[in-house]
Amino acid sequence: MTEHSSSGGIDPSKVLQRVILPRDEDPLDVRPLYLDEPENVHSHVSSRRSVTVPASAKVSFASYFNAFPASYWKRWTVVDEVVLRLRVRGAGRLDVYRSKPNGDPIHLDGKPIRSPESWADVEFRVNLKPFEDGGWIWFDVFTDDAVLEIGEAAWTTDKVIAPQKVAIGMTTMRPVDAVIALRALGEDPAVLEVVQKVFVADQGAVKVRDTEGYAEAVKLLGAKLEVIEQDNLGGSGGFTRGLYEAIEHTDVDQIMLMDDDIRLEPDAVLRSNAFARAAAQPVIVGSHMLNLQARARLHSMGEVVDLASGFWRAAPGAVTDHDFATESLRETEELHLRINSTYNGWWMCLFPREVVQRTGYPLPLFIKWDDAEYSLRALEKGFPTVSLPGSAVWHMPWTDKNDATDWQAYFHTRNRLVMAALHSPYDIRSTLLKQGLKLSLRHLLSMEYSTVAVQQKAIEDFLAGPGKLFESLRTALPEVQALRKTYSDAQVLPSAREFPPPTFDMVRAEAMLKPPTNPATIAAEAAKALVHNLRSPDASTAQRPQINVPATNARWFLLGNLDSATVSSADGSGVAFRKRDPKEFKQLMARAVRNYRRLGQEWPRLKKVYRDALPELTSVEAWRKVFEN
Repeated sequence: MTEHSSSGGIDPSKVLQRVILPRDEDPLDVRPLYLDEPENVHSHVSSRRSVTVPASAKVSFASYFNAFPASYWKRWTVVDEVVLRLRVRGAGRLDVYRSKPNGDPIHLDGKPIRSPESWADVEFRVNLKPFEDGGWIWFDVFTDDAVLEIGEAAWTTDKVIAPQKVAIGMTTMRPVDAVIALRALGEDPAVLEVVQKVFVADQGAVKVRDTEGYAEAVKLLGAKLEVIEQDNLGGSGGFTRGLYEAIEHTDVDQIMLMDDDIRLEPDAVLRSNAFARAAAQPVIVGSHMLNLQARARLHSMGEVVDLASGFWRAAPGAVTDHDFATESLRETEELHLRINSTYNGWWMCLFPREVVQRTGYPLPLFIKWDDAEYSLRALEKGFPTVSLPGSAVWHMPWTDKNDATDWQAYFHTRNRLVMAALHSPYDIRSTLLKQGLKLSLRHLLSMEYSTVAVQQKAIEDFLAGPGKLFESLRTALPEVQALRKTYSDAQVLPSAREFPPPTFDMVRAEAMLKPPTNPATIAAEAAKALVHNLRSPDASTAQRPQINVPATNARWFLLGNLDSATVSSADGSGVAFRKRDPKEFKQLMARAVRNYRRLGQEWPRLKKVYRDALPELTSVEAWRKVFEN
């Protein structure tokens, strides 16, 4: 540890991760992501880089955004020592700690500060040797009878790491959200220093250029901003446009993709950029997802694809939906183990130029599974994905969406099959058959006929081969939307008041909500519901629902014993009137059995067909034709 009189700020070229504070416009509930304070202590945040700790206080920077994720830097980069540099004034004490993979804290170094009149530069050096399996580094501030100001602080390195420019690729259907994200990108000079271009694929009916705040975004970003208006090609078409423009028309070393409907922490751009620059080999650098509705919650820490089942899941050891407002980093031992991911969602994800050039472009999947498939393909080329703690955006959690049952069910189903055909080394035919038929039955018992219809269309389109994938970028969505319009369960109105009141009283309805718990009861309830769904419904229930069902209770064991119900959407924005139809039930179940049988029979051939088509599907020439059409 060294201390000397301040001679200026921290050298930006050495910075790996700045210590940052909340913005003025941020809600108070983000504060635990930046500072770990006792309930009776409130530090004064004077800027994004500076804070004053009051007298007689202890404040820890063992927070999500300000602790240093040492194990990730040890495992993936050439950095072997990190230097904490601070510019301080006042009186107090600084102490530096690290954690073991199990979360146990270890005190490393400390220093009393006595510089009440002038700024002093302080640094602490920490070797990264013991961080292979996990661990963070952080510092705490103690004060007695005086305040202690931190003018700026950063985790830095003395290694020379070459600068690299980044291009941002954003796709949008929601121009208001996009403009907010663009303005956040332009608010920090340090971010603007590393960002060379910002490409926005504008795919919505309402254009970004016509949106309030766009002029301010242009003023902030200047010539760096390029908005490209194109057809709605989905997330894969929009994100691929960003990759394409960056690779074909700039010389940037990195391309970062980000969603439009995020709230951006601008330092995430700098941290991902620094990590990729310091990486021992080219790696995809993903950012975490924080919950936009509960801002102190870490929703997603890292994901993997289970290639034996063809489903994504949380990475082994990953913490999900963790609330830093109730349990700090120091108090949560599970957060200290290093997590290995196989992919990262494209809410924010950075790609080195070499990775894109050697892996190719994303598949033309419109939405869903394009991010996972790309990282799996990159991994096969030798490029892993790292989900980097401390680099994150706020995004609506997928748990508050209906995308497994609405029009997106088509893309979930088709694209999961494409991913499995391309990358699963296992014979997963039996798994696909069992899972698929079970899922179809559950949806049918829940009177979600539109969901099963679009899922079966997805399977049939997959069975037809990859020849029309590029064409489907423009045709699949309108086809699916037209199909769903023929089903009452897909027709959503604003509120249950749009329908007649239910016939069941609340007490009877309450008694039906209890789920079966043991296998025998579940089997009995399923058999009972199946028999019920083969019988003709009471004709009056098509005009008046039997029950109003909240989204959280819309389960097969309840709906499977009804003739009709109004059911809320997962986000609470609307209500659909579901009506039992035995004829539709039988036809869709027969179609599902037929399709899954065919899928099992033709799986070996389909794997070869899709794998043979992969080079063309991901080529620059094929995508250029899409963009020039």
